[in-house]
Amino acid sequence: MSIETAIGLETAQPYPYQRTELVEPDWTRFPGWKDVTSAEWASVQWQRAHCIKNVKQLRELLGDVVDERFYADLERDQAERATMSMLVPPQMMNTMVPSFEPTRPGAVTEAFYADPVRHYMLPVFSDRRTDWASHPHAARDSLHEHDMWATEGLTHRYPTKVLAELLPTCPQYCGHCTRMDLVGNSTPVIDKLKFVGKPNDRLGDMIDYLRRTPSVRDVVVSGGDVANMPWPRLEAFLDQLLEIDNIRDIRLATKALVGLPQHWLQPDVVDGVARVCAVARSRGVSIAMHTHANHANSVTPLVAQAAGAMLNAGLRDVRNQGVLLNGVNADPHALLDLCFRLLDGAQIMPYYFYMCDMIPFSEHWRVSVADAQRLQHHIMGYLPGFATPRIVCDVPFVGKRWVHQLADYDTERGISYWSKNYRTSIEATDEDALTRTYEYYDPIHTLPAAGQAWWAEHGQLDESALKAAEVAEASRRTAALQAW
Repeated sequence: MSIETAIGLETAQPYPYQRTELVEPDWTRFPGWKDVTSAEWASVQWQRAHCIKNVKQLRELLGDVVDERFYADLERDQAERATMSMLVPPQMMNTMVPSFEPTRPGAVTEAFYADPVRHYMLPVFSDRRTDWASHPHAARDSLHEHDMWATEGLTHRYPTKVLAELLPTCPQYCGHCTRMDLVGNSTPVIDKLKFVGKPNDRLGDMIDYLRRTPSVRDVVVSGGDVANMPWPRLEAFLDQLLEIDNIRDIRLATKALVGLPQHWLQPDVVDGVARVCAVARSRGVSIAMHTHANHANSVTPLVAQAAGAMLNAGLRDVRNQGVLLNGVNADPHALLDLCFRLLDGAQIMPYYFYMCDMIPFSEHWRVSVADAQRLQHHIMGYLPGFATPRIVCDVPFVGKRWVHQLADYDTERGISYWSKNYRTSIEATDEDALTRTYEYYDPIHTLPAAGQAWWAEHGQLDESALKAAEVAEASRRTAALQAW
C-alpha cells in the first residue's frame, strides 16, 4: 500500500483517530479562583472545602461571566426537578467550558448551557423535558437494589457478585445518579432514605453474610463513594474481605478518581492501597478500581496521575463505567473521544456504558435501546477488542444485559423484553423467574407518533396520582429500612 493510499484511507474513515495530549484547564479563568495557587489546587482539603454546593457559591465563582437567566434556570431546577443536591468539586467545575473567549455578549452563557459536563453536574430546568419529564414507569430505586438487600446496604442481585454500599455520600453528586433514592442530601422533590444501622454494625453484618455465603466471589465496594470513607476504616473493611476464602475479586467504585483525583494522590492513601494490594496478591485476589467519566473533557493530567498512582500501587486495572447521556456523550465521536482519552492518556480501561436508568425527571438524558444499539455498532472496530466498551441496559429485576441481548422489542411503544439465566436473591422460590420476560421502556419522546399517542392515552398519571405513588413508595422503603 502506498503512503498516499494509507493517508487516503485514514482521512476517509467515519471517525478520524488522533491522539490528544491531556490538558489541565486554567482554573484562574474563573473570577472566584483567580488567586488560587497550584499548591492549593493539588490539595484535597482545599478541593473539598471549595465544592460548589448552591447557587450562591456558583455566583461567587462565576460572577457576571454568565447571565442571570442561567442562575435562575439552575435555581428553579433545584427547587422543582433535581433528584440530587448540588455538589461539584473544583476539579469537575474546571472541566466545564475549558476556556473563556467571549466573542459577543452572552457567548460564555451559551457555552455553559451547551457544555457536556455541565449537563449532568449542574442540570437546569430548561434541560428537562416538559412533555414527559419522567417516564410513567420511573422509580426512585429503579433497579430494586434495596429489595435485594441481604443485609442493610448489601445488594445480592447476581449469583456470584454483591454490591456493598458502605456509605450514602459522594464527593460529587451527578444529576442522573441511579442511587438517588438513598445517596446524598434530600431535595425539594426527593426525601432521601437513611441507613438505620450504625456504620460498624452494618459493615459487620456484610462481612458475616459473606463468610456464610460461599457462592459469592466478587464484591463491588461502593456507596456513595469509597473516597468519602476515611482510609483507615476502608482499609480495615478490605482486610476483612481478604480474609474470606471465597472472595476472589474486589472492585473499588469511586467517581473521585475523575472528580477528585487529589484524594487518590494522597501519600497515605497510595500507601494504603499498596498494602491492601500486596495482601491481595499473596492470596490470589484481584483488586481493581472502577471510576466514572462521561466526557473526554473530564480526563485531565491529574486524573492520569491518580490512575497511574493506583496502578503503580498494585491494582490490577482501573476501569471506566460511564452512562449514556443525551447532551453529553450519546454520539459515536464523543464516545470514541472519551475512550481514547481514557486509554491513551490515563491508562483507564473503557469498560461499560450504561443506559441511563429510569429514575424520575431523567427523560431528557435517556436514549432508546435502538439508539444504544446503533452507538455500539458505530464504536466497534476502532478500539482494541479488550478496550471496546460494552453498552449495557440495566434491566429492572434482571441486571446488566448487552443492548443486543433483548428477547423482543416493540419499537412502536418503546417496550423491550428481556430474559435472564439466574435468580436474584428475592426469587429463590419463584418457578417462573427464568422463563418470563422483563420490561424496559424507551423514552416516549423517541417513539413514532403512534407510540406517543398510545402512551398519551395509557401512560399519563395526574399530579395527585404521581404524588400518592411517590409517598407510598417512600413509606414502603422506610418500613423496609426500619426492619433491618
